[in-house]
Amino acid sequence: MPLLTSDFTPSLPFKNGHFNTVYRPLFMKEKSNYTRKRIFTWDHDFIDLDFSLVNSKTLAILIHGLEGSSESKYMISTANELNNKNIDTVAFNLRGCSGEDNWLLGTYHSGKTEDVHFVINHILENYNYENLLLVGFSLGGNLTLKYMGEYVAQISSKIKGAVAISVPIDIASSEREMDKIKNKLYIEQFLKTIRLKVLEKSHKFPEFKLDKQKLFKSTKFKHLEHLYTVPVFGFDSPEDYWHKASSKPYLSKIDRPTLLINAKDDSFLAEECFPIREAQNSEHFFLEISQYGGHVGFITNFKQHESRWLEKRISTFIFNTILKTF
Repeated sequence: MPLLTSDFTPSLPFKNGHFNTVYRPLFMKEKSNYTRKRIFTWDHDFIDLDFSLVNSKTLAILIHGLEGSSESKYMISTANELNNKNIDTVAFNLRGCSGEDNWLLGTYHSGKTEDVHFVINHILENYNYENLLLVGFSLGGNLTLKYMGEYVAQISSKIKGAVAISVPIDIASSEREMDKIKNKLYIEQFLKTIRLKVLEKSHKFPEFKLDKQKLFKSTKFKHLEHLYTVPVFGFDSPEDYWHKASSKPYLSKIDRPTLLINAKDDSFLAEECFPIREAQNSEHFFLEISQYGGHVGFITNFKQHESRWLEKRISTFIFNTILKTF
């Protein structure tokens, strides 16, 4: 306990993990209803927050994945689902992901929970919500889980729980998985956008000595981590970053209802990313492993308004477990 049995049963084409992974970003139609608020950080930078409000006393903070944003389809569809269930949402754009480059050399990484803590404290100080929830996807899910465990002694009582989806909780094993040929197209797309961002940073900050030849020859996340993440954020090596940024060591510390949903056919995740033992030994950390779903997919069929299993699962856990507990 609490190891949950998943009821996700997609139609035939969506039983293919790659199909389910790419279908949402390529074919799902989502319309956002955001109001943007820019907040300024302690280190003289900014973070853009996109609110979608229905005059609720409960707010869900949504955190996107690698190179995503508030405009990612899963962010919009989750905001709409929760709004329909009378929950306000705020989509947290990680630094450099809101459509405008942030002001500092450093942007974000998988373990940068100080930004999550800052945003939560801003909301606590400036808004009058009774309940706060965290919902994170992929990299944003790792931030969510790590925050819930790492900051357990500091978490406000208003934070009632969290949901995380398709999370590489053990970054080292996930990166080994991403290096496999099955993920070649995905990683090429990720690297294409990250390379350009790193190159732009080197132009804005000439004191940052970037080896541009190595940058454009990079074929793995590890290469970019060696060139950018490690020196900019003060890690000793990519391996040091993987170890310090992974959320898996923090799962046992979580002290309020938190759900992780990972699919067996998620090509980004290794066996180490399915923390069965941690869930069995916890009263608060719930794990749901579906047979299918891909990476942040979980689409059931081609019918636009009947296919959103993931969004409904998030709202069900919020109402039936998180809010019901308090």
